[in-house]
Amino acid sequence: MLNENIKAIRKSKGLSQEELAIKLNVVRQTISKWETGLSVPDSDMLIALSEVLETPVSILLGETIDEQKIDDLIVISEKLGVINQQLAKRKTTRRKIFHWCFISLCALIVINFAILFVMNSPYLGWDYSRSETAVIGVGFHALEWLFVRLSPIVLIGAIGGVVLTREKR
Repeated sequence: MLNENIKAIRKSKGLSQEELAIKLNVVRQTISKWETGLSVPDSDMLIALSEVLETPVSILLGETIDEQKIDDLIVISEKLGVINQQLAKRKTTRRKIFHWCFISLCALIVINFAILFVMNSPYLGWDYSRSETAVIGVGFHALEWLFVRLSPIVLIGAIGGVVLTREKR
């Protein structure tokens, strides 16, 4: 395994046996013996080899490099594909929820306007001489006044939200 890894990493770095030997201050035959498995570098030479090849010693001593990297890339790309699908699904679901919330808000505002129109402001006919009905009448009047002033702005915003969250084809 060490011999295969030394050879694979050396080739991936674009170095010949001679060039690697010069950088390590050894003869080319030493590199050849390491790569064919006839000998192994000592611990000091292994550290120097890892520095020259810019590769951790653990990778030099580990399993074959090419197969491991390809398998890792395939696994990572599959995981990224699944994550992208999940994110796209979540985004679509969130968009649909917002879309229906905006539609519901528009419907609620229109229904409230219809109810106020049909009821014709019932608090105007109330008996304000009694304190209980006076307080309720003033409360309803304040809510209706606030609704009539704010609901057109909210309705325009909700319609804009419906348009912006619609499904694009």
